[in-house]
Amino acid sequence: MSASNTAKRNKQFDKLATVVLWGIGFLIIIILAWFLYKILGPGLRHLTPSFIFGKPSEVRAGGGVGPMLFNSFYILFLSMAVSLPIGFGAGIYLAVYAKKNRFTDMIRISVEALSSVPSIVFGLFGALVFVTWLEFRFSIIAGALTLALLNLPVLVRNTEEALRAVPESYWEASLALGSTRWQAIRKVMLPAALPTLITGITLVSGRALGESAILIYTAGVSVARNFPEFDLMAMGETLSVHLWYVQASSLVPDAKEIAQGSAALLVLVVLAFNLLIAVPSRIISKKFTGGK
Repeated sequence: MSASNTAKRNKQFDKLATVVLWGIGFLIIIILAWFLYKILGPGLRHLTPSFIFGKPSEVRAGGGVGPMLFNSFYILFLSMAVSLPIGFGAGIYLAVYAKKNRFTDMIRISVEALSSVPSIVFGLFGALVFVTWLEFRFSIIAGALTLALLNLPVLVRNTEEALRAVPESYWEASLALGSTRWQAIRKVMLPAALPTLITGITLVSGRALGESAILIYTAGVSVARNFPEFDLMAMGETLSVHLWYVQASSLVPDAKEIAQGSAALLVLVVLAFNLLIAVPSRIISKKFTGGK
């Protein structure tokens, strides 16, 4: 086969691959738009201030989801406060300090295995350890600690991979200038890996906001009478759990409308939360990369 025929065939394959990839991209956009339409279409009309910030009702129509929305962010904040330091620390250890041996290989395999465990298994574990053994009962703290366990494997792997993706020359140059290991990590490696780290945090936070199986077993399906409730031992039904509850066993006559509004609100909250993290992360990454 001549060189001209080979070049012609390569161009044809390139055009075909371009068309296929563009088609896949448009298909994903169409699926996303259809999903948002089906969720937001029926639910947006229910998102009134009284619904978003009001208290729920067990038997009467017109209840709100204010306590559930508060609990969603409260439990998310507590779980991230526990999982972020441990996840970042473990990822830094594996990427920088750990030697390559069977012990570290076993740690990586264990982390990868844990990241693929279904969330309901974490929920059962949290119910046994935090709810029963430690006697936290169905509470906000039990749900937050169990959710932190779900976050840890993803954070560890994301931190390790983000640090390994930083060019080795950054590390070598920092040490050559007299930095200690910790100074090189804090002032060079972490800023360079910041966009990837924030992306991992965003994904973990979005997953945690929409998690329900874990919290059904640990935080419960009810809320305290006071709103907002900061007591860690109070029950902490979240918005995603409330969505499941009203569809499964609620006695309110407008359960369908509450479910539609809760679903729409949950989607909007996750989207807004991701944007609030993604936009500052781009600004911060440009600052550390000199605007490139």
